[in-house]
Order: sequence, then structure tokens, then C-alpha cells
Amino acid sequence: MSPEPTAKYLSADARRAATVDAVLQLAAQQHPSDISTTTIARHMGVTQGALFKHFPSKEAILEAVMAWVAERLLARIDDAAAPALAQGQPLAALEAVFLAHTGFVAAHPGVPRLLFGELQRAEMTAPKRAVQALLRHYQQRLLHWLQQGQAQGQVAPDLDLQAAALLFVGTVQGLVMQSLLAGDVQQLRAQAPAAWALYRRAIAAAPAHGAQP
Repeated sequence: MSPEPTAKYLSADARRAATVDAVLQLAAQQHPSDISTTTIARHMGVTQGALFKHFPSKEAILEAVMAWVAERLLARIDDAAAPALAQGQPLAALEAVFLAHTGFVAAHPGVPRLLFGELQRAEMTAPKRAVQALLRHYQQRLLHWLQQGQAQGQVAPDLDLQAAALLFVGTVQGLVMQSLLAGDVQQLRAQAPAAWALYRRAIAAAPAHGAQP
């Protein structure tokens, strides 16, 4: 049986994946602005030269990280929403997405640090564009599901859908920020259900006369 490949003997794809993983691990432990290519290479047990064979710059590394985050997060929320949507329950789908998103952050605490860090940069960079694209795709999904909710009488008919989509993302981001300030990202899992209940009350259609609330 052949030995497992070490950090020094990985394929190009495996090296890129390992680099993304290293950045996420480092971001969970320190401020993203302090993560240099030297830090990344040291964490991986390789030289900077080996790192630059696959990424021409730190910005290229961060762009790959953002692409990974976008792919995984959007796939996670799509998978979370699918069962409820198949049953014609867009409001339940939104709840599943809310909990899946907070669960994703709890599992990858380096992600919000990187996202917030890129969005705060004054200049427009490839990683920042990737974050903005992720937010657009996310909000497009939310708008679609909210529209379905209105069509099925589950979401208030006079609801401002754009504002509701922004509030959904803002509520998640607020929970994430509070957990980062508290130094405990895992508290997201405990706090998310109560936050969702408040959001649901704000967007849900009023129960029909005589129906149970």
C-alpha cells in the first residue's frame, strides 16, 4: 500500500485545494491581513517558491479561496432548500437556508473573517469582486424563494422583497459578527433558531381569519 502524499508531493489540484484549506485555517486563528504568503507556505510545510508555482500572488490565492467559499456555500443552501421547495413550502426552505448558512460559518470560522476583510478594502480587487458576486447570487436565490412564498400565500403580499432579502443576509451577518466579537463562532448554532423566528414573523403572511396562527 503506497504512503499518503505529503504536503511536498501533491498534485497541482491537490496543492491548490490544500492552499485554500490552509488559508481558511489561518483566518480562523488570526486577522486575514496578517496572513502572508510566507505564513501560508510555513503552515503548509512548503517553500514560497512551491506555492508560487500554483498561484502567482497572494491575491490569486484569496480569489481561489473566495471561489471555494462561493461554490460550497451556494451548494449548501441549494441542498438545504430543495426538500421544502419540492413540497411547496418556500418559507420552510428559507428557514432551512438560514440554519444551513449559520451552520456553514460555524463549521468554517475563517470564512466570515475573510469575507468581511475583503469587503472592507477600498480598492476593487478580484477577491472583492468574487465576494460581491457571491452576495448577488445569494440574494437572487432569496428573491426567487420569497416570490414563491408570496405566490403561495406564505409570505406577506405587500412585503418589500428586496428589503426582505437584504434583511435575511443582514440578520445572518449580524449573528456572525456577534459571535466573532464574543470569540465563539459556535454560538451561532444556538442563536440562529430564535433569530429566524423573529425574521419569519416579520415576513410571514397573516393567518387566514379563523385559522390557527
